[in-house]
Amino acid sequence: MLLKANTLKGFKLASLDGEVGTVSEFYFDDQHWTVRYMVADTGGWLSGRQVLISPYALVGAIKEDEAIVVNLTQQQIQDSPSLESDKPVSRQFEQDYHGYYGWPMYWGGPMMWGAYPYLVRDPNQWNTATETEPEKSWDPHLRSTDAVTGHHIQATDGEIGHVVDFILDDETWAIRYLVVDTRNWWPGKKVLISPQWIERVSWSELKVFVKLSRESVKASPEYTEEGLISRDYESGLFRHYERDGYWAHEKERNTSE
Repeated sequence: MLLKANTLKGFKLASLDGEVGTVSEFYFDDQHWTVRYMVADTGGWLSGRQVLISPYALVGAIKEDEAIVVNLTQQQIQDSPSLESDKPVSRQFEQDYHGYYGWPMYWGGPMMWGAYPYLVRDPNQWNTATETEPEKSWDPHLRSTDAVTGHHIQATDGEIGHVVDFILDDETWAIRYLVVDTRNWWPGKKVLISPQWIERVSWSELKVFVKLSRESVKASPEYTEEGLISRDYESGLFRHYERDGYWAHEKERNTSE
């Protein structure tokens, strides 16, 4: 299911033995544009530290209940490696964190989930999957959805809007789209930009550079916030830009496995 990051904010986090807080924001990497951690607001329970939950533990969102099921106990979360609230996520923390839970390290290979092209939660499959050579690992740069909100979108011929939200897939935890507000550039509308169309990000300039013209973005299908994004809408969006949908690549991947 595709959901907005802002919609998920405030969702309850239901662990195996009770609530552990609510959704605050998400950390994602700027190579695969995939959520690596959900940041939990635990109130006064674990004050003074950031509580991060990996997608490996996120079973999925239940929109009707405004909740996300977490496949961990309260004690597991409490005993997990501590990250001070004012500290960035370091590689050392990530190694300790993944080692504590026994999860594969997502940066340990060239694919979206390291040695795996998709999120594998079954430990039995970790044992049988082909391991990737260490030199094929990569150095993730994690960004928060809150911090990137407001970044300007730079087309090939000028600015076209700014980021106001993210569309997440709660099965794969990939960022499928950036929601872009164009009203500061013309009597505007909101449009969706796929990470596949992003050329680079300048974090110092607070800009996201896309391989699209301003006119093509202006003429793209409008995004409205009523209801869920349908596959018909997505197909029309990708046809407009004359690109293949992300689901086509995933189908090819699944067929070849």
